[in-house]
Amino acid sequence: MTSQRARAAATPPTLGGLGLFTVLLGAALPLIDFFIVNVALPTIAQDLAASESVLELVVAGYGVAYAVLLVLGGRLGDLFGRRRLFLGGMAAFGLTSLACGLAPTAWTLVAARVAQGAASAAMLPQVLATIQSATAGPRRAKAMGLYGATAGLSMVAGQILGGVLVAADVAGTGWRSVFLVNVPVVLLALFLAVRSVPETRSAHPEPVDGAGTVLLALALLTLLVPLTEGRAAGWPLWTWLSLAAFPFAAAAFYAVERGADRRGRTPLVPPSLFALTSLRRGLVMILPFSIGFSGFMFVIAVALQQGAGLGPVRAGLALAPMAVSFFVVSLAGPRLVARYGTRVVTAGALLQGLGLVLIALAAWRSWPDLDLLTLLPGAAVAGAGQALQLPVLFRIVLSEVPPARAGVGSGVMITAQQSALALGVATLGTLFLSLVPGLGMRDALVITLLVQLAGVALTALLSLRLPGHSLANSP
Repeated sequence: MTSQRARAAATPPTLGGLGLFTVLLGAALPLIDFFIVNVALPTIAQDLAASESVLELVVAGYGVAYAVLLVLGGRLGDLFGRRRLFLGGMAAFGLTSLACGLAPTAWTLVAARVAQGAASAAMLPQVLATIQSATAGPRRAKAMGLYGATAGLSMVAGQILGGVLVAADVAGTGWRSVFLVNVPVVLLALFLAVRSVPETRSAHPEPVDGAGTVLLALALLTLLVPLTEGRAAGWPLWTWLSLAAFPFAAAAFYAVERGADRRGRTPLVPPSLFALTSLRRGLVMILPFSIGFSGFMFVIAVALQQGAGLGPVRAGLALAPMAVSFFVVSLAGPRLVARYGTRVVTAGALLQGLGLVLIALAAWRSWPDLDLLTLLPGAAVAGAGQALQLPVLFRIVLSEVPPARAGVGSGVMITAQQSALALGVATLGTLFLSLVPGLGMRDALVITLLVQLAGVALTALLSLRLPGHSLANSP
């Protein structure tokens, strides 16, 4: 009996098919909620008498809380158990979604969105950490491919779903349905998680780094808050002071983490983690990719609704070819990587660039008569190109991270992605909106797409530094 228990204890946890579906469902919810609220903002403003700056906080409050706490969420999963944090974060996400859907005032909604972002930060890092710890070999490659497909599809589907729900006005709930829809999904996910998600944790749990947590939060806040709130607030003095403080906060964070590492302590983000070439180079590529992705989603939504006169449903469905091609192509990603190595990332960047050119040409020639058919070629090609990049980049970043630090590695990667998503809306969105008064909607859209194209070219060049077959034979 004792030997049987010992063998059982030594058996590594395994993530089955139902468990994988459950954690991917958990991964989809926070990403969908980052985008789903965009199309609901006009009705929120009307119903709750919310100013533009408060509406910005409805979006930014979620995104900033999410980004600031992600690394801490990964560390807590390593320490207390990833299944436990996943369940707790999922339950909190459901409760805060309910609070958002029932919010009586605009400021109540802002507070609920901040809490929802914190819940997402507790839940999402556990997904990748569980996949890293409870799968291996081809099953891990397939799971990572599905994670990348889920992430990309969720970001596009969020705006489509938001438009459908607002237009449907389910039971008279209007914009509230974009939050209330999460509640039954969370209940289902909790039921499945209890039955199918294995518990994993670090064999040598590391305590929380208080100083590092505070300084990382300060660095991200000084960067993301002014960039997301600056335009709506008219760029007051505090936004410039905050941006000026960012490099000092970032330098202080690095110094504290490096000092803790040298003294043999356990920093929140171990600098030694960045000694991993795959993680370092993968993160550098995720940043421009995610900035361009979120910036494009915001700009195209505004252009199609306010410029081309499409309703939220038609504007969302115009992106359906991108979602479909992303999902289909990403499923083939593991086989393509096994055959061609990480050069598929370069091919993906070239395809995405071609898709952006086609979308820009369609806008230039057909404006304002843009719809599903005119955007279909460019959207489909761009979606296929994105699918050859994002899932592979996720695999690259985490390929050398040891299982004991899976939570930390996942938290760092998702923090970089989430911060870049917020930066994309702030930078490309601000560029687009500032160009509209002088140039008009069409020219502003085309110029913004060309700026994004420069970011895609940067991603293609950076991809050439990746080892050609670094993942082909990885376990």
